[in-house]
Amino acid sequence: MNFYTKDTKTALESKDLAQWIAFGPVVFQVAKVLRDTGILTAVEESGLKGLTQDEIVEATTLPRYGVRVLLESGLGIGLVILNDLRYTLTKTGHFILHDPLTKVNMDFVQDVCYKGLYDLEASIRNGKPEGLKVFGNWPTIYEGLSQLPAPVQKSWFAFDHFFSDTAFPAVLKTVYKNGIRNILDIGGNTGKWAIASTRHAPDVHVTIMDLPGQLNVAKNRIAELGLQDRVSFHPANLLDETQPFPTGFDAIWMSQFLDCFSEDEIVSILKRCHQALDDNGYVLILEAFWDLQRFETAAFCLQQTSIYFTALANGNSQMYHSKVFTDCVRAAGFEITQQTDHIGLSHTLLSCKKKI
Repeated sequence: MNFYTKDTKTALESKDLAQWIAFGPVVFQVAKVLRDTGILTAVEESGLKGLTQDEIVEATTLPRYGVRVLLESGLGIGLVILNDLRYTLTKTGHFILHDPLTKVNMDFVQDVCYKGLYDLEASIRNGKPEGLKVFGNWPTIYEGLSQLPAPVQKSWFAFDHFFSDTAFPAVLKTVYKNGIRNILDIGGNTGKWAIASTRHAPDVHVTIMDLPGQLNVAKNRIAELGLQDRVSFHPANLLDETQPFPTGFDAIWMSQFLDCFSEDEIVSILKRCHQALDDNGYVLILEAFWDLQRFETAAFCLQQTSIYFTALANGNSQMYHSKVFTDCVRAAGFEITQQTDHIGLSHTLLSCKKKI
């Protein structure tokens, strides 16, 4: 990956980008309001003919002043263009309206991150998610996830599931090709991996290990699908090092989970995985590493997602560089026997066994 080895911008381009950064929060909010109020939709539906400002006011029933300032800002952002006093949509405006990745990222930043990011510097200095107080007084967002306001939960889960939904179908055959039938799913969240696994193979049994609040969400979903005989539950606080992991499994699965922890915590969790498995057991880790992306935009999205962990989630984790992460794997007594990159949108699958 050579995205970040050279400064390729001219001085003028660099100064332009600096202004985009300075007005970044304004740009974000204008784009979201243009999307949510229907202004971009109205302009898009007019096609190449476009709409005048007055026609947009009529179509959206918004005040003329508000429409004017939003459209003029939208010109600078690049969401619309203006010819003969008629506005038409740009390609960027189209993506704001219709691109699923853009939508899930924008909703996540607005609903989950935006207010809490004000306390980013305090989070950096204190090593705690100081921005989380906008939602509640929990040590991490995970204890409070089931208590977040419904719109915030919706955006959080949509963001989380968007990436796993593209990766799970691609790895199911790989995970279960070597006869794994009894698997421990640590950090199973809403049970999506357990459900995908039971649908993939009729003789697979999954035990989900997670915080009690999260398990309640998964239990309800599992019960709705009639999978109670195929899925078990093990409540636990993974940060409590005195709690041993259950044993008797062919493999331990962790997807988009270990990025929720600091390096020391990752090593601690993996050491307890080491103790729970026999010498033939596997640890299978599905993660997105910013340095292993095919496209710079993907790396950018992951790097910025790290700031959510800093300010709101827990104050000490991130979307990791692969070397930092694999050093933790080896420090816990495992060797990586297989690494498969470019799964789904952004993921890597690490297959790990105990060092001999």
